[in-house]
Amino acid sequence: MSHNQSATREFLDRCRALVNAELDRSIEQASASERLQEAMRYSVLGGGKRIRPALCMAAARAMGDDMEKALVPACAVELVHAYSLIHDDLPAMDDDNLRRGRPTTHIAFDEATAILAGDALQALAFDWLANNPAVPADARLAMVQELARAAGHRGMVGGQAIDLESVGKAITLAELETMHRHKTGALIEASVRMGALCATDRDPDRLDALTTCARALGLAFQVQDDLLDIEGDTEVIGKPQGSDLAREKPTYPSLLGLDGAREHLQALLTQAQNSLSDFGSEADPLRAMADYVVARSH
Repeated sequence: MSHNQSATREFLDRCRALVNAELDRSIEQASASERLQEAMRYSVLGGGKRIRPALCMAAARAMGDDMEKALVPACAVELVHAYSLIHDDLPAMDDDNLRRGRPTTHIAFDEATAILAGDALQALAFDWLANNPAVPADARLAMVQELARAAGHRGMVGGQAIDLESVGKAITLAELETMHRHKTGALIEASVRMGALCATDRDPDRLDALTTCARALGLAFQVQDDLLDIEGDTEVIGKPQGSDLAREKPTYPSLLGLDGAREHLQALLTQAQNSLSDFGSEADPLRAMADYVVARSH
């Protein structure tokens, strides 16, 4: 393992440890239903790379603040991500039985409990943001707005709707990118912007540069996901290999071919890295995360 790879792994491990401990602490608090609480814990604490929280914390560091200042928004975005996975896996949506190498939440529990667990996690995310003592009220409001836009009909949910509407249809590359800028990219962009909004000095030019980086990474993340669906191993990626192909979902490889998708992935990585050219070493964790997103095996 190279020094850069080692540093990236160390940063990711630190982020994951901080986020997992905070998620564990919060969801441990008493719920009205023990079964609901168990389903929430199962969904959130059953693994996960924590890429979005790591991007959030890396963005805070890039803006000149300590990464731990972004711990609450990092956890909030992961709660929204976890809720989205629960709902994506439901029979009415992607109908998946395996997630992160384990039975999906509706299989481990039941459909109704899975739906409620997702609803509860989404509400908890906004509760955390609104009551975060680490940042001033104006920053809390801005982060609530960011996450609401990214998660709702103008972001992730809207992208999921387009995805369901596109199954079995021939769409253009532009239409595919529109779908993924919403379904996948919006939450990744919000992760970076929320981390930046934690900063004491919220310089608008630096925030714009981080936003450009995040938009490229959002698409790059999806291109790599599409490649892994074809080339990955089920035991490694934690979900059935070839599931997108089996459902006739439009993907980057289906439109561009494998080589074309790989070239597009590298172009997006270059765009993300170039957007950080005016930053110094404070953005190294974010640069490392960009490399990780396109090189990951699961």
